Amino acid sequence: MEQAKEKEEKKLRAKQKEAARLQAQAASDGARRSEKKQKKKGAIDENPEDFVDPDTPTGQKKLLASQMAKQYSPSAVEKSWYTWWESSQYFEVDAASSKPPFVIVLPPPNVTGALHIGHAITVAIEDAMIRWRRMSGYNALWVPGMDHAGIATQVVVERKLMRERKLSRHDLGREKFLSEVNNWKDQYGGTILRQLRTLGASLDWSRECFTMDSLRSKAVTEAFVNLYKEGLIYRDIRIGHWDCTLRTSVSDIEVDYLELKEETLLVVPGYNNPVQFGVLISFAYPLEEGLGEIIVATTRIETMFGDTAIAVHSQDERYKHLHGKYAIHPFNGRKLEIICDDELVKTNFGTGAVKITPAHDTEDFEAGKRHNLDFINIFTDDGNINENGGSQFEGMPRFTARAAVIDALKAKGLYRGMKNNEMKLGRCSRTNDIVEPMIKPQWFVNCNTMAKAALDAVKSKEIEIIPPQYEQDWYRWLENIRDWCISRQLWWGHRVAAWYVTLEDDEEKDMGSYIDHWIIARNENDAILEAEERYPGKKYQLDQDPDVLDTWFSSSLFPLSIFGWPDDTADLSTFYPTSVLETGLDILFFWVARMVMLGILMGCDVPFQKIYLHPIIRDAHGRKMSKSLGNVIDPIDVINGITLEGLQKKLEQGNLDPDELEKAKEGLKDFPDGIPECGTDALHFALISYTSQSDKINLDIKRVHGYRQWCNKLWNAIRFAMIKLGDQYTPPTTVVVDSMPPVCRWILSVLNKSVGKTVSSLEAYKFSEATSSIYSWWQYQLCDVFIEAIKPYFNDSQEFEAARGASRDTLWLCLNTGLRLLHPFMPYVTEELWQRLPQPKEACRKDSIMISEYPSAVQEWENDQVENEMEIVLDAVSKLRSLRPPTDIHERRPSFVLCRNLEIAATVQCYQAQFATLASVSSLKILTEDDPSPPGCATNIVNKDLAVYLQLRGALNTEAEHEKLRKKREEVQKQHDTLSQKMNASGYREKAPQSKQGDDMKKLASLFEELEIISEAESKLDANN
Repeated sequence: MEQAKEKEEKKLRAKQKEAARLQAQAASDGARRSEKKQKKKGAIDENPEDFVDPDTPTGQKKLLASQMAKQYSPSAVEKSWYTWWESSQYFEVDAASSKPPFVIVLPPPNVTGALHIGHAITVAIEDAMIRWRRMSGYNALWVPGMDHAGIATQVVVERKLMRERKLSRHDLGREKFLSEVNNWKDQYGGTILRQLRTLGASLDWSRECFTMDSLRSKAVTEAFVNLYKEGLIYRDIRIGHWDCTLRTSVSDIEVDYLELKEETLLVVPGYNNPVQFGVLISFAYPLEEGLGEIIVATTRIETMFGDTAIAVHSQDERYKHLHGKYAIHPFNGRKLEIICDDELVKTNFGTGAVKITPAHDTEDFEAGKRHNLDFINIFTDDGNINENGGSQFEGMPRFTARAAVIDALKAKGLYRGMKNNEMKLGRCSRTNDIVEPMIKPQWFVNCNTMAKAALDAVKSKEIEIIPPQYEQDWYRWLENIRDWCISRQLWWGHRVAAWYVTLEDDEEKDMGSYIDHWIIARNENDAILEAEERYPGKKYQLDQDPDVLDTWFSSSLFPLSIFGWPDDTADLSTFYPTSVLETGLDILFFWVARMVMLGILMGCDVPFQKIYLHPIIRDAHGRKMSKSLGNVIDPIDVINGITLEGLQKKLEQGNLDPDELEKAKEGLKDFPDGIPECGTDALHFALISYTSQSDKINLDIKRVHGYRQWCNKLWNAIRFAMIKLGDQYTPPTTVVVDSMPPVCRWILSVLNKSVGKTVSSLEAYKFSEATSSIYSWWQYQLCDVFIEAIKPYFNDSQEFEAARGASRDTLWLCLNTGLRLLHPFMPYVTEELWQRLPQPKEACRKDSIMISEYPSAVQEWENDQVENEMEIVLDAVSKLRSLRPPTDIHERRPSFVLCRNLEIAATVQCYQAQFATLASVSSLKILTEDDPSPPGCATNIVNKDLAVYLQLRGALNTEAEHEKLRKKREEVQKQHDTLSQKMNASGYREKAPQSKQGDDMKKLASLFEELEIISEAESKLDANN
């Protein structure tokens, strides 16, 4: 009895509390209605300052205007929030936290300059992930960093020096040049950090790092030394891509391939005139013993100075008599043995005889090793012919020598002609120079065992690749892996931790002459100690290898080094391995696979549990973005907007040569009026919504701007809500959904579905599905339906008092939940709008939306019955609206709904107010089958149980109505025939489940009934007109 009494008293107190709240709200409504009347009379004038946000001191919470601006402005909304978030330390995490960790490492952008739109998609996706997880109760860490980008940075600074001061790096010397690069890094590194903040990236800036800072450098040295001690790093002479402009080897990712179909003239750095490519040149080598000559063909005639043999196929009858014989080099007298190599030679290509240049061709290099040939390098590091070209050609640039060799062969009567030749030509993406295959002593990593571990990690699902189709690329690359060349002949980068000992009594004094004279050590002191131990009592000179390590080497250690490895830190034990690696699919091998290889070996665990690969962004026409095409998009220009003149000026201030500049300016035709201001939120949302595309995104700025317009829709929804809620509104701590009007129950139910779909999509890394779910709910259900449907409740009628209160509570619930649902994708506008929402007095309100709780499904909100009912209503409303003549869309006309059963009639009756409001009709009358058809009406069939009529007396076009019904008949007849054909097909009755057959039978009967209803409507149309 006592418990029952307490329960009743509790209920009574709750009712009294709710009554008081409603009474206060009613008073607010009365005051607001009075104010509205005064405004209509012109008694109160708006003060423009009430709509302008006051200036907010940096780092403090944004001060908001007393009134919401009438239009959404990205620049106004996005001002001040970020500095407050950062100063409030919302982005920072503690390794000692009891929350489960969720960790992402930002792929470190190159320090070479400004971010581009490819970085923007990375930021948008990763920020969405980290904000969602942070709101979901995780210790969410997102680590920022920058990459020193060895080649890219050195190229930019060298160009700048040459353009501004006419100096090369060699003119300055190593130390002064590195000082110039550091100045560049400080200048542009700051630009990148500002851009990341503008993009809203909620990074933990307390952990910001740089791949060449002291801690990262320590990790790189440690890894190099450890790999060497384990026998995985070695030094060897191999062939690779050489850039003669930079005087360094370059990796595959830095080489672009041109597909040439025929003779093509190309501009090459360092040459005044275009150089000829895409031709096959034939010439003759004289044979010894008076045997005549042998004709060979080549695309690189200048490399003949390095020829050391001629290969033929063992079964080629034309050359069997020459096996083991020799040709004589016409310029230096070198004897070239004629050898058989069936692996290299194709009898149907060229002459069937192939000149072999082991030091300057990848296939020839392998042939040289097979046949123990001499390897003769004929080029200097800057691409000139060296002493092996003889006095006639020594010192000539390689492509100048190309023409000179042809002339010399003609003079000797050995030139045999030229023809077009399809070929792939490698070009360095950094300098545009033609890469030259060259043999050089380099440091290599043996990748075999590490690659197997990386393969097994994916096969065992220890690492999951998303989307899964890229697993095959992973397997293909790692199953065919080659040893990794990690040294570069640059000055900017991590110096190789290797010292060379030159002994006083060494015959050869050049660095590297003796492979066993190398010492691998963490620093020079350790190297000296080892040298003294290895060579006791001997005089020696110790020099560090001038080379630096491949940038990818330090980048591959990033998931370890950012947490303090090789030291055993709290961060390392808490945050390694990370949760997910999100990046572009173009560096799956060059960076991602190498992180996995080194992470497993050095960190004893995979560096991340999932790999999410986003598509590569191209322009609206599907072209790769390139500065020379003028189609590279700066995300800051999309956020702030920029004029066409501004775009042109940015191109002029770049590093393009005059020809490239003109071509780039032509590429700006896609932006005849510049780029409109879109804001960060619209850019984020658009880029994430694009991820449904498989491997490429054709970015259209118009789509981004469309989402900026959508932000205005959100803005207006909140403005409407603030007016309807009133200044005195206090949200309830709990709501009783069952007592609400059906339209309120419907919007909460579909919101619940959207929440569930969004969360499940985020968990499955289907980001575009998450944005689609949120957009659909806000746009098509909240704004287009609910907000319109509840407007009649807010007139002065006492009839709707209860519905008005329920609508307010529902509206507040929707906006509070919907803004939190949207926040990870649109952080700025959601923060600003959420801050304006009233909060329950008894609730412990978080200070920012970004640290509030992410929505989860509420079981009490789920209501499939109401959703089904509203689906019928909305379908009928759509059909009714389609009947309205385009000439009088603002005129409200009488309407009728024909219900063929009581259940449908009850549904329409229940939603009659929403029906009339959404369809914009003057009246709505429910008819039964016994009622006569209303005259002068256009009609539309909703389904077999429901038809709608709109009165158009005097405006009814009978012919048009007949045509409409005819099209509807065709549509339904087609569905009927298709289903009937399927049901009558052979094997249907035996194979289809009984439940499926039953459903199909009901559907067929329903379609037949609908055809009869259309026939009836046609007859009535004729009778009434």
